[in-house]
This record gives sequence, structure tokens and C-alpha cells, in this order.
Amino acid sequence: MAIVTSTEMFKKAYDGGYAIGAFNVNNMEIIQGITEAAIELRAPLILQVSKGARNYAKHVYLMKLIEAAVADAEQTAGFDLPIVVHLDHGDSFELCKSCIDGGFSSVMIDKSGLPFEENIEITKKVVEYAHDHGVVVEAELGTLAGVEDEVNVSAEDSSYTRPEDVQEFVERTGCDSLAIAIGTSHGAYKFTAKQCTRDPETGKLVPPPLRFDILDEVAKRLPGFPIVLHGSSSVPQQFVDMINKYGGKMPDAVGIPEEQLRQAARGAVCKINIDSDLRLALTASIREHFAEHPDHFDPRQYLTPGRAAIKAMVAHKLVNVLGCDGKA
Repeated sequence: MAIVTSTEMFKKAYDGGYAIGAFNVNNMEIIQGITEAAIELRAPLILQVSKGARNYAKHVYLMKLIEAAVADAEQTAGFDLPIVVHLDHGDSFELCKSCIDGGFSSVMIDKSGLPFEENIEITKKVVEYAHDHGVVVEAELGTLAGVEDEVNVSAEDSSYTRPEDVQEFVERTGCDSLAIAIGTSHGAYKFTAKQCTRDPETGKLVPPPLRFDILDEVAKRLPGFPIVLHGSSSVPQQFVDMINKYGGKMPDAVGIPEEQLRQAARGAVCKINIDSDLRLALTASIREHFAEHPDHFDPRQYLTPGRAAIKAMVAHKLVNVLGCDGKA
């Protein structure tokens, strides 16, 4: 199967009460870990590339690695694994155009930090070009806090999505899916201590609940329309603990509880973005490996267990959080 758009994928997810995992990719091991889990579980997949990832690995390398993943599914598993190649947080028409021209099947234009009318104007321009080339577009209303790649928004500058704006925005831009802000946040440090409570037994931060009232109101105003959640890594504490145990320093790293993400996936949310959890799984595994094998220097020695850690983490997400296993 060739690389696909998310149109049919999202329709099935919406009707079926599950979400598609959108995993950020930067190199071969990350792509392999994600796609191997998806192949074994027969789960549809979105592999997304940020501006930072393109700068790091180059567009052509990432595309060829993703094409290899599609071929691997056909050769090793004997079935077509549907994969969407998506631009995450495109910050300009020019970047979106470059990705469309370069073979991506989906792009995001994120102008959520601009005034409403300017967001509409630029999003519509991207939509028109993308649709002319058979590519779908994700847009954003509301602004998530946090730091990840090119995204850096303070808690003070973040804002929840206004449900009363969504219908007009979608109708005027023609976008195919909409990312909204209901309390998720980018990066591994999603919340400040002031925003959280602290578990008296473990001392770890407990994040505030997601604003499901906003999600429900958006879904009422956009029936059947696919909603996207960014900043949805759960920051598994076993990885944080491993990183800290083996020389890291990640105090108060906390994410979105998985049960809340599963609740969102049962509703209008069709795409859930996961990036930090991949980084944490890989980093924790590599730190542990070097602590146990200080004489090792061959990248294959420490990247092999790192890739396995990503695969196991992704498999858990596909089954227990997203609910999309067996849907490919």
C-alpha cells in the first residue's frame, strides 16, 4: 500500500471509538520501533515529522526510511500497513508546501498564536494548495503551553480553545481535522508545581484534569469531525525514574494520565500525538545500558535495546491508550 491520507483512517476511528497514534520520528531506530509494534498489532499509524526533525535528519532520509517501513510490513507480515506521513506544527505556508511537494500525505499549519482572522487566512491558503495536491490539512485553535522542538509557549501565553469559534473556523478554512487545547501540554515538563497537586506518598506531581467539557462542546458543534490532541505524552514514571537513577536529572517531569487519553479517544478525538514518551523510552534504555556496560561503544549495542524499549512502549499505547490495535 502506498502512503495514505488520514481521511478514511479518521472516519473509522471516529465511528469505532478509538484514536490513531501520531508518533514523531527522527531516525531509523525510532521509525523501526514504532512500525514493528504497529505491524505486530495490525494498527494504522501516523508517522509525523517536525521542522526540527527535517533539519536534523533531512527530508529525503526520513521519507526513504518511512517508505522502507511500508515495504517491511508487506515483506515480513504480508499485509499493507496504512501509514500517514504528517508534518507536525508547520509554521509557514512555505514549509507546508515543501512537505506536500516532497511526498507527505498530511500537513499541519499551526497559526494558533495569531489572531483569529490571520489564522483563518493562512490556514485557508495551505488548505487550498494541499487539497489541489491530494493532501489533507490539520489546523489548530487554542494554544498549548510547553516546549518541544520548535514549539515554545509559556503557561501564561497558553489558552483553551473557544468552542464558539470552531464551526466558523472549520467552515471558512476547509481544514480536515482540528487540534484543540483542553489542558494538554508539550514536552516532558507539562505542568508547573503550582498547576498540580502532589501525591503525599510518592511526592510526585499530579496534573490537573483535562477539560472534557470543552471537548464535548466542540464535538457538539462539529459532529463527526476529527479532533486532534497535541502534547499527549503520559511521561511514564518508570522511564523518568530510570533516567534519574542512571545519572539524569528530570525532577517533576509529569504527563497526561493515560486513562484520560483513552476517554478522549472514545469520543471525538481521532489523533493523539506522542513524542516525549518516545524520547524518554529511548533515553532511559540507553542510560541503563551504559551504566551496566560502561565498556560498550558500538552504537548497535545500545540502540538495539533502545529500539526495543520504543517498540514495547508503542505497543502499550496502541492497545491500552489508543485502542487501535487490529484496525489496520
